[in-house]
Amino acid sequence: MSENANVRQGPLKGLRVLEFAGIGPGPHCAMLLADMGAEVLRIEREGGNGWPNPVVDRGRKTLTLDIRSEAGRERCLELAQTADVLIEGFRPGVMERLGLGSDELLKRNPKLIYGRMTGWGQTGPLAKTAGHDINYIALTGALAAIRGENGTAVPPLNLVGDFGGGSLYLAVGILAALWERERSGEGQVIDAAIVDGVSSLMTFFAGLLPSGRIDMQRERNPLAGAAPNYRCYRCADEREIAIGPLEPQFWQELLERIDAPEALWVGCVDPAEWPAQTELLKRLFATRTRDEWCALLEGSDACFAPVLELGEAAQHPHLRQRGVYQELEGLVQAAPAPRFSRTPGKARPTLRGGDAEGWD
Repeated sequence: MSENANVRQGPLKGLRVLEFAGIGPGPHCAMLLADMGAEVLRIEREGGNGWPNPVVDRGRKTLTLDIRSEAGRERCLELAQTADVLIEGFRPGVMERLGLGSDELLKRNPKLIYGRMTGWGQTGPLAKTAGHDINYIALTGALAAIRGENGTAVPPLNLVGDFGGGSLYLAVGILAALWERERSGEGQVIDAAIVDGVSSLMTFFAGLLPSGRIDMQRERNPLAGAAPNYRCYRCADEREIAIGPLEPQFWQELLERIDAPEALWVGCVDPAEWPAQTELLKRLFATRTRDEWCALLEGSDACFAPVLELGEAAQHPHLRQRGVYQELEGLVQAAPAPRFSRTPGKARPTLRGGDAEGWD
């Protein structure tokens, strides 16, 4: 590790975040804040959270405490008094039973931004029940809209719920609350529920439904993989490519470059024609390897990209030139995002142990 590997920088430099260890969206949100320069101190129990992740866990100091003990509780109260932000992801009521609830901590530190990350939210009939990403996106209508060719709903990893509707919305809420605190001088509680965030993500589709511009049934939804001009195709080497030329001019660009048959030039406006058009493209794309199609289509307006495995992504020329990936402590991982012109963020290793004095 270089001499300056742990130097703080970024637009959130000087912001203190107290993170209570969890899994999924809470740690991811803390990573985003740490990447942007925040001083994050994680409170974790002996043995960790059961999901050690050297990439998502980067950029923090960690302190092992038994928060169920009186000594552990008192230490947490001390740390919360000098924190700007707190992140916790327990079921509703757990922090209150530990004596670390939002009412208690805001009494001691009125400027604290208390971020609560859950799946179902702090209120409602399901609030205190167990669940995971797949359950939360199922309830919001998002999962029903993501189906395979056999018609069964397919969970899109846990990108849509945990991270799309969870950690990102918590991060936005924290930054908005910090902005408001600049005028009011007061902190507040953020109830960041994945069902809320995913429902918000679905507003684009909800807004188009009344106009008839989109249909959420896969076989009639041009964005769900049923349309021939917005899906993936297998190549001669069994690798895949992705095309997305929805606009007529981009569709024409693709057809010209691949020397497409006449039947495809009518466009992709009729869902009844999609299966036959898709079969034509399946046969055509199966005649060359993925790299051969890349040589022909990449860099054009055909809206084309190879379907890369995660381990391949860092080597793609575009991502490599932009520095999208970097190496930290021997691991290749995504660099901080988004990018700032004056105060760039920086990924730093996790610092374990110590007494957390000074946090940084």
